[in-house]
Amino acid sequence: MRPSVTRLFCLILVSALYASLPANRLLAQGIPVIQVETHLIDTTLSVRDADGRIVTGLAQDDFTVVEDGVPQKIRFFAHDNQLPLSVGLIIDASGSQEKFVKEHEKDIEAFLRQILEPSDQAFAVCFGNHLRLVSDSTSSAPAIMDGIRSFDKGNTDFPEIGPKEKRELGTALYDAVFYSITEKLASIHQRRKVLIVFSDGEENSSEHDLLDAIEAAQNADVLIYAIRYTELKHGQMDARDRYGMRALDHLTTQTGGKTFDFHATNLKQDFTEIAGDLRSLYELAYQSTNPTRDGSYRKVVIQTTRPGLTVRARTGYYAR
Repeated sequence: MRPSVTRLFCLILVSALYASLPANRLLAQGIPVIQVETHLIDTTLSVRDADGRIVTGLAQDDFTVVEDGVPQKIRFFAHDNQLPLSVGLIIDASGSQEKFVKEHEKDIEAFLRQILEPSDQAFAVCFGNHLRLVSDSTSSAPAIMDGIRSFDKGNTDFPEIGPKEKRELGTALYDAVFYSITEKLASIHQRRKVLIVFSDGEENSSEHDLLDAIEAAQNADVLIYAIRYTELKHGQMDARDRYGMRALDHLTTQTGGKTFDFHATNLKQDFTEIAGDLRSLYELAYQSTNPTRDGSYRKVVIQTTRPGLTVRARTGYYAR
């Protein structure tokens, strides 16, 4: 969820029976608590076996955490599937991509219907040289798709996220990711936070760069998945295509998600895998043995003690 985040822990003044209950539930029951401020590094993750299948049912003792080479003690562990979702669809509407989403609107709507519960929220941003919020946070898949379809039909009368910019070129991918996180997700707590990017990974007009986008995601504990569609020339990728491929791969692996290549996989299967991840997440938190908050990057390695399992999680955070 959040790096170097201020988390309120409760020292319960009643029976140890209540020690594992969250503060808001205790307060609602009229049980007094003392709130003590501490800083935890909080991370959402998923686990898969050697065949790529989701692994559930793991316990705290099945995980190890190392920060900058130093083992860390896990202070909090939970299965995260009970927390509501906050999902952002980040859709590349530049010339090379605009047809892709139009052709797969039914698949996207089916995916949203599959994952969204009444307590969940999703929004959609369509970007080119503007970052338009075509659907604000809602649990209604039809409402989200109405905004996307309206934009696809030429309606640009939507609010924009981020500062007003006069971009001459047409693809502000990193700004779209950065401002979707900082304006729509960073201040949200106690939710599973996810971006799903539909793009070829090419970029030519953002103020922010790839590292800014990764830092924003890591610091807000946002998982990023990407559906990569590349418009091939004569059936082959050129240098710009390969750049976009590497950029999306880096963006997703550094934040605990994954990139899916539309040309190599089936979109429905991709959505099924993402949905499986979102229903099978773990959350763990630790208090770093290095308390200095100097803005430096801390590399974090989370592994399981069981052989043959792979953890997907962000690879670090900035100690702010």
